[in-house]
Amino acid sequence: MKKLDAVIAESPVFAGLTQEQLEFIVGCAQNVHFEEGQKIAKAGDQADVFYLIRMGEVALDLDVPNKKSVRIDTVEAGQALGWSWLIPPYEWKYDVTATELVRAIAFDGACLRGKCDADPVLGYALLSRFSQVLVGRLQATRFRLLDIYGTDTH
Repeated sequence: MKKLDAVIAESPVFAGLTQEQLEFIVGCAQNVHFEEGQKIAKAGDQADVFYLIRMGEVALDLDVPNKKSVRIDTVEAGQALGWSWLIPPYEWKYDVTATELVRAIAFDGACLRGKCDADPVLGYALLSRFSQVLVGRLQATRFRLLDIYGTDTH
């Protein structure tokens, strides 16, 4: 069985961090799992955790006014789930549901923010990496909403 720091190092969001930084981060991590259909987070909930998906898939859904809930994106094995732990007011922006059995590493956001405050180099590295996650989610949301509402200006 691989140690958590080795598993974390394989993820693009943590790739390139030093062994010392990975070991520092692992102090905020633990293995978790979610059953198919289990709600992981709800939009507006406190975002005090984020996940590295190791196995399975989760759906990101958004309530759209005058429509039913819309699937914005999915997150799969190897990807990070959650960026709101990093940006005040630390609230989930989507409803998140396991679409199948999910095994993941959960990271305590408050713990990691404290470590980033103590090590600004690590903080900058994580902010840079999670900015890419954030941009990807916003782009997926934009494209999905264009599908729903269309771009017809007539």
